[in-house]
Amino acid sequence: MSTVSMAGHLRPFKDYQARHFLWEVSEDGRVATIRLNRPERKNPLTFESYAELRDLFRDLAYASDVRAVVLTGAGGNFSSGGDVFEIIEALTQMAMPDLLAFTRMTGDLVKAMKKCPQPIIAAIDGICAGAGAILAMASDMRLATPEAKTAFLFTRVGLAGADMGACGILPRIIGQGRAAELLFTGRSMSAEEGHAWGFYNALHPAEAVEAEAGKLAHSLADGPWFAHTMTKTMLNQEWAMGLDEMIESEAQAQAVCMATRDFRRAFEAFAEKRKPVFEGN
Repeated sequence: MSTVSMAGHLRPFKDYQARHFLWEVSEDGRVATIRLNRPERKNPLTFESYAELRDLFRDLAYASDVRAVVLTGAGGNFSSGGDVFEIIEALTQMAMPDLLAFTRMTGDLVKAMKKCPQPIIAAIDGICAGAGAILAMASDMRLATPEAKTAFLFTRVGLAGADMGACGILPRIIGQGRAAELLFTGRSMSAEEGHAWGFYNALHPAEAVEAEAGKLAHSLADGPWFAHTMTKTMLNQEWAMGLDEMIESEAQAQAVCMATRDFRRAFEAFAEKRKPVFEGN
């Protein structure tokens, strides 16, 4: 009896050609690294890089190979946020409909990161400011160096701290009071504070942070891939649920995972005292 599969709707992303950042994929195709690559300006974002990142994270739902993503910056900094001259200056000259189109586009990038099935691990060094801090916030996990300085500095340029979901997401990571302080003042959060507050999962030396992020990404990519996508979905979906809805949603999600071959593979490996090999189905 033949098996009908949706695998034909997926495609490999190993040879994706990025235009506004660097795209690197591990030899096995399972871990992709997005590297913001304007080191001479501390990796600022442009209209074009916002849009390409949004589209790429959306499209990764159809990847047949990539199972985890590392997001980082070149040249010792993560990202200084929106480019002052290519974005900020242009925004001061736009009418309201265009301004709203821009803020919706940047918000769509965060939505795409949250909905993308692959876990996203940010590797952060140096400056991580403005929209760069948002990209870190929107990632699923964050590793940093002791030199990392993260600032949601929107109020420093006369804007609200409410940007790209910051007022909703940041309090869920570090707590309401700490988030309020950072969003009102725009001050930098040190690496030590970020680690103590739970923004950073771990701190590593600059020469090791990207390798550690890659190691974590590979461990996830080699794990129960389908189950990881379910975990990410539940982490994001349950924000707006009451307890009864949470428990029922997780009952359904876990029952779905129990029907996968990976669940059976894990049991058989345990019974045979060997390490399971997961295939994501």
